[in-house]
Amino acid sequence: MFRWFAQTLAVTGLSIRSLPQRAGPSLVAVVGITGVVVTFVAVLSIAEGFNAAMANAGSADTAIVMRGGSNAELNSALELDSTRIIEDAPGVRRGDSGPMASAELFVIVNVPKKSTGTDANVPLRGIQAAAFDVRQEVQLVEGRRFAAGTNEIIVGRSASNQFAGLELGQTQRWGENAWTVVGIFEADGTISESEIWCDAAVLQPAYRRGSTFQSVMARLDSPETFQAFKDALTTDPRLDVQVERETDYYSSQSSMVRGIITGIGTVIAVLMGIGAVFGAVNTMYNAVATRTREIATLRALGFGGSSVVVSVLVESAFLAALGGVIGGALAYAAFHGYQTATMNFQTFSQVAFAFTVTPMLLVQGAMYALAMGLVGGLFPAVRAARLPIVTALREL
Repeated sequence: MFRWFAQTLAVTGLSIRSLPQRAGPSLVAVVGITGVVVTFVAVLSIAEGFNAAMANAGSADTAIVMRGGSNAELNSALELDSTRIIEDAPGVRRGDSGPMASAELFVIVNVPKKSTGTDANVPLRGIQAAAFDVRQEVQLVEGRRFAAGTNEIIVGRSASNQFAGLELGQTQRWGENAWTVVGIFEADGTISESEIWCDAAVLQPAYRRGSTFQSVMARLDSPETFQAFKDALTTDPRLDVQVERETDYYSSQSSMVRGIITGIGTVIAVLMGIGAVFGAVNTMYNAVATRTREIATLRALGFGGSSVVVSVLVESAFLAALGGVIGGALAYAAFHGYQTATMNFQTFSQVAFAFTVTPMLLVQGAMYALAMGLVGGLFPAVRAARLPIVTALREL
């Protein structure tokens, strides 16, 4: 066994040291695998960024209440009396100004994208004053809060960056009102930053919604009181509601888009990976061909065929790993933090978010590169081990 290890290390070292002599074909393999990894990581970073914006929103001690059977705020409706019952339910945290619960209205408005000029669906959310107590991650970074009872709006940082006419001081006309931007807020990069907020009492008549709302966001005394809060509402004969933790709600909202992006990214990576594997196969066959006499000489000196196989596989894996590292670094430099927006098909509204290249995604890219290298080097390695010694010594 020790002799086999010594032989394998010697052959592998010789193989790696001779790489500069095959720089051209080796570079082709590295570049091919680099391209696959860049594409793989870049596409999946879209899903990671979208998921971060959605799934990281809210907290475990915040609940969302909608009409029973609703799968999103857009198709929910709650009467004013129902929202008051929800606000007074056991488990809702109380502050100096009353229950930390905000009855809210959710409508879609058309705003042109800065990048293309085409109209996009952007959420306009009517909130009550308690919304700022419920969503404590929201911080005004420019301007001020809107004044109650006025046609003023505040805009999430991501929405302001992605869509035209949402900068401080700009005016837009939606519904029956002209709205003026008086503030820009941030919310740790979550979905709230894709929204526009205004006074719910002003939004209702602008869209002729009467006294109806679509949801109630409630901050609870603690995450442990959620079940008691839910039971109190779902068993109340005056109500027909469903209750979810805010984190669970937003996580479910992201599942469709995340699945689509991940599926497309995987298909693209597999198709490109097949091409990269053929490139690796060609490179390693070339490497074996140029080393035919060298391999035969080693075999004649007593080096085993398995040592030759390992040396070829290690060389192929080394080139692939190099491509994986370069690809991961390029993907991180080019795409991490890149701002974009996409449609959330469950609410038919735009979600602005940033590409997120996570450490796990880089590891997955590197592992995929390594797998391509090993597959690409397998058949050339077997051929090298099976070369007839006498015939090989006569070649070249």
